[in-house]
Amino acid sequence: MYKEIVDKIKPELSKIIDSLETQLAKIRTGRASTSLIEDLIVDCFGQKMPLKHLGNITLSGPRQIVIQPWDKSYIEAIEKAIFQSNIGLTPIVDKEVVRINLPPLTEEFRKKMLHLLAEKQEEARQSVRHWREKIWKEIQESFKQKEISEDDKFRAKDELQEIIDEYNEKIEQMGENKRKQIEG
Repeated sequence: MYKEIVDKIKPELSKIIDSLETQLAKIRTGRASTSLIEDLIVDCFGQKMPLKHLGNITLSGPRQIVIQPWDKSYIEAIEKAIFQSNIGLTPIVDKEVVRINLPPLTEEFRKKMLHLLAEKQEEARQSVRHWREKIWKEIQESFKQKEISEDDKFRAKDELQEIIDEYNEKIEQMGENKRKQIEG
């Protein structure tokens, strides 16, 4: 009985990890990445669409992103969206493509990115703690309702903590990998 309660947390924790992975991909490092801009919202002919729906986004070398719109008429809207985003990148229109050259990271910018990384990790840890509390309360309630024994309650607590530790370790590892990329 207690295993079903404990197992409820795994899909929720996986969602947290997936979300963190998506957020970390958007944090700029010394190398170009299409994930930096692909979800930028572009106001194109009165409709708001993610950039990835308007053209092909590729890398041309370690510090350049190339956007090839499916229609030339999108170029101006794409350029405007990149300028208005707060990612600190300058688009260059080159005939039928938009190029973005990533400048080398300054020490100040690296510190900002490391701070942002720490914030994202802490948000993920808080979500993990929230789910741990929620499942622990459910386990305690099952014990009070005499649905599980006291031994099962403590087994559940131990299993729950093992799962929490495993996911916290994933969060740490993801952060460490991103930290190495930012620090170059």
